[in-house]
Amino acid sequence: MTHPPDADEQVFHGHRNLLFSVAYRILGSAADAEDAVQDAWIRWSSADRSQVADPKAYLARIVSNLAMQRLRSARHQRETYLGPWLPEPVLTDGDAADVVTDAESVSVAMLVVLETLSPLERAVFVLREVFDFSHAEIAVAVERSEAAVRQTAHRAREHVRGQRPRFTADRSQQRGVTERFLAASTGGDINTLLELLSPDVTLWTDGGGKVRQALRPIRGAETVAAWFAAIGTVTYQGVTPHDMRAVLVEINGGPGLVFSGAGRVIATVSFDIDADGRITTIHNVANPDKLRAVADGTAHHLGTR
Repeated sequence: MTHPPDADEQVFHGHRNLLFSVAYRILGSAADAEDAVQDAWIRWSSADRSQVADPKAYLARIVSNLAMQRLRSARHQRETYLGPWLPEPVLTDGDAADVVTDAESVSVAMLVVLETLSPLERAVFVLREVFDFSHAEIAVAVERSEAAVRQTAHRAREHVRGQRPRFTADRSQQRGVTERFLAASTGGDINTLLELLSPDVTLWTDGGGKVRQALRPIRGAETVAAWFAAIGTVTYQGVTPHDMRAVLVEINGGPGLVFSGAGRVIATVSFDIDADGRITTIHNVANPDKLRAVADGTAHHLGTR
């Protein structure tokens, strides 16, 4: 016999998507974000909830602190990672794309920028700039003075402003470019690939030492075009070109590609596009440990409300 969830469990699950959205943006890892949310549930279950005036703020505070702790412990592992470290991609459900700021804040490009902040700066930036928490609320969440939080928020905001992509293409343009890229790469059409790529395009590949990937960024349209044109001619990870499948999906709030074969996800690819509609950056994740969230097929709601 199953029992209906009690009111406190309903409150937690009512905020669960928000908690995952906060934790994922702080951590850049779906697996770690899920663990942080689960730990938040344990804390919530054992808390004296009669003293909680604002469950949303209380839960956000818990999950932010847990995420910061996890990020601090993960720092050494990321600094010694073999090859470029990229965030763990997730499938999204379209809701984040309904609001441009939501989609941008969870894009792979933004998560790469956030990775250059300290754990405290990252948590403060996410809570303030993405979720619009007040400086006072954040001060309680991160256990700092309000003045310190204001200073940290300013420093993080200026850093992100200097590093983030200068232009965000509209969704229809992103999708059109992604569709053309998919057709050209699977068809070995190097000329179309060259048309789509900015001359100084950069390809970042994350294999984590688990699969064959470039250990340094690949730069320049000709080199990157040749890399992707080979998809239709080269066996990769034991999967022949004939058995490789590529589909256009929504990844981290924007159009992206999932390559699969032999019953497993092989890689994801996502793009930054400039004002001229050309691809400036490609993020290619192939580390199998980072593809589990995509492989299980769950589309996450990563909106901020």
